[in-house]
Amino acid sequence: MIAVVYSGSKSAFWRIANDGKVIAECTMAGINPTFNDQKHILHLLNKNITLINYAEAIKKIYVFAAGASAPKMQESLAETLEIFFKNAKIKVKDDLYGASLSACYDQSGIVGILGSGANCAYFDGKIPEKNNYGLGYILGDEGSANYLGKILLKNYLEEKIPSALRKKFEDKYNVDRAIILERIYKKPGVQNYLSSFLDFYFENRNDKYLEQIVDLAFDKYFTTYLLPTIAKHPNEEIHFVGTVAGNFQDRLRLVAQKYNVQIITITKEPINNLINYYSN
Repeated sequence: MIAVVYSGSKSAFWRIANDGKVIAECTMAGINPTFNDQKHILHLLNKNITLINYAEAIKKIYVFAAGASAPKMQESLAETLEIFFKNAKIKVKDDLYGASLSACYDQSGIVGILGSGANCAYFDGKIPEKNNYGLGYILGDEGSANYLGKILLKNYLEEKIPSALRKKFEDKYNVDRAIILERIYKKPGVQNYLSSFLDFYFENRNDKYLEQIVDLAFDKYFTTYLLPTIAKHPNEEIHFVGTVAGNFQDRLRLVAQKYNVQIITITKEPINNLINYYSN
């Protein structure tokens, strides 16, 4: 029995398979070793009935997690999971490796992540090329869910949002300037708080003002991440993974057209491709 995990900072998606067939799945809060300590991760695992039921039977676990690019972080997360999954051999890689494998399998290509965070890399069929991206929600993540949340809040606080849309926002979240600033600057889990406003984009996806924000965010992603990667690796196929890419495919493809970029595949949930890969 094996398990595969794909985790951003906000959510971790689990699939459990036996003899090539998926027998269980669940979603829990993200397990990012950069932000979450051992106590927090074990607390999450011990609340999940599905994982408790299969913990002893699972023999191998393949984990792809945001915040796990450094060997030290990979070792730390593996050691934490070994406490809960006592009979399992655990391999940990970062989410960029998982996204690359999900999109390309054993073929080369350029893979963009647009989920709770953002990244991009050339994948040679074995490993993603090292880059200077992946700077997180404060210094990077342009185009991601937390970036879109940050722009929405900033525009709200600066009173740039049209009045009808502003009222919808206030009715849904019951916030004001003091509440937002306290939540951003005085409480933990800021990246998840910012990402949570992606729901507002989904619910009002045809609003022209929000479309403009999404388009500008994707444009920033292209100029910051994708176009420099394409310049280094021309003629490679382009793939995207993640909830933002999956839910705003139309806007993403429009921006790609602007730069004469053809997107081959967009995968909203890479976990499904990953469990297929390791099951077979």
